[in-house]
Amino acid sequence: MARTDVAHRPLALIAALVGLLLFAVGGRYGYHRDELYFIAAGHHPAFGYVDQPPLIPLLARAMESLGGGSLLIFRLPSAIAAAVTVGLTGLIAHQLGASRRGQVLAATCMAVGSITYAVGHLMSTSTYDLLVWTLLSYLLVRAVRDDGRIWLAVGLVVGVGLEVKVLVAFLLAGIAVGVLVAGPRQLLRSAWMWAGVATAVALWAPNLIWEAANGWPQIELGRAIANGSSATSEPRWAFLPFQLLLVSPLLFPVWMVGWWQLARSPQLRQWRFFAVAHVALAAIFIITGGKPYYLAGMYPVLLAAGAEPTLRWVARGRNAARRVTLGVALAGSMAAAAYLFLPLVPAHDIPGTPILAVNSDAGETIGWPRFADTVAGVVSDNSRGGVRPIVLTGNYGEAGAMLRYRPDAAGVFSVHNSFWTWGPPPDTSTVVAIGFSKAELTRWFADVQPAATIDNGLGVDNDEQGEQVWVCTAQRQPWATLWPTMQRLG
Repeated sequence: MARTDVAHRPLALIAALVGLLLFAVGGRYGYHRDELYFIAAGHHPAFGYVDQPPLIPLLARAMESLGGGSLLIFRLPSAIAAAVTVGLTGLIAHQLGASRRGQVLAATCMAVGSITYAVGHLMSTSTYDLLVWTLLSYLLVRAVRDDGRIWLAVGLVVGVGLEVKVLVAFLLAGIAVGVLVAGPRQLLRSAWMWAGVATAVALWAPNLIWEAANGWPQIELGRAIANGSSATSEPRWAFLPFQLLLVSPLLFPVWMVGWWQLARSPQLRQWRFFAVAHVALAAIFIITGGKPYYLAGMYPVLLAAGAEPTLRWVARGRNAARRVTLGVALAGSMAAAAYLFLPLVPAHDIPGTPILAVNSDAGETIGWPRFADTVAGVVSDNSRGGVRPIVLTGNYGEAGAMLRYRPDAAGVFSVHNSFWTWGPPPDTSTVVAIGFSKAELTRWFADVQPAATIDNGLGVDNDEQGEQVWVCTAQRQPWATLWPTMQRLG
């Protein structure tokens, strides 16, 4: 299939604008609870963690040290990753035969998509997982057509991606189903393809060995998420409707026609496995209780396939009206995505908006310094003779906030995910606890008294707002007995 020239300058410009926008807003609000956790985890370097491979915690620690606590510096790699994802979407369109205008449209659709803004202004595993899926899609398009050494690049990206988030393994499973159903099955006879597999396995091996040695904790975590233990879990029925929001409801026709093109177009036959993989992955995630955004990495290739047919639609009939329609869809998508997913609205104005109803993560970036000061105040009030209570938290965000903002206050421990593996606490007569109900705490302590209430001062209804800080004494059993029963996953 003949390909036009790459629209290098327009694609670079669109990607750069996205990166600059994300960088410009990166310092607003504050750290997300996950970012606070990543920084803490980075101070416990390992080949794996209960809930993730090692790369993002190591990156978080490095950027926190490099930036001296600057959120702009801390989140700079995420802005770059999102920008590269946008540019790659245009390059995939080029590989699929799109014109220069088609490449620009594909990149623009990704540039105004909700998922790009949602993950691009935070440091998260999803930020880099989206980049990995997009880069892998680009390389697969080329490898399937050309074969040869490029399979080693595919293996390299897969191996690194598996050290970011194991979700890329599901993509490979979906691709495998797609190849078996729709071809091209001759890929299975390519020595270069198997060399790529070997490269990926070699790079993944350290984390894989760690998982095996620690009882495969991510499998247990997956079960917990499927049962709704994560704050971003959704019921299974919401999975498909949620797909309309990952890019934009207004741009749904673009990626849907892209899926149809991959499924039916003779010119794209050799890449039909992407269409099958999209369906297979949706089924897998619904059955296993996966989160709706797990499928986000499929949309760059679908947008790339749908861009050129969209331009052909615009050129037919009353093309002036259709151009306006497309322009409104792009502008409307960008406006909605920026408003809902970027920290543009002043924090004190958020309670009067629909932002938290759509994007609960926004609330989780607000109020952590004040939270830490409140807990530290309770620690100070209950210190006796130079002996301070320890702080025990119910989730990793609370523990991460104490370590980031008030490391001077007390020893910090948590029962959540990998924090639990860094315990148990030392023996002490007093514990300041946050993130637990009184009923939970009275199973472990004979005396549990309220000491303070968390208030971010802005009326933002996040997971910590209104939480009670407890002072606990008269521990019923030693930590060696209690700690194995206290772990929370999610």
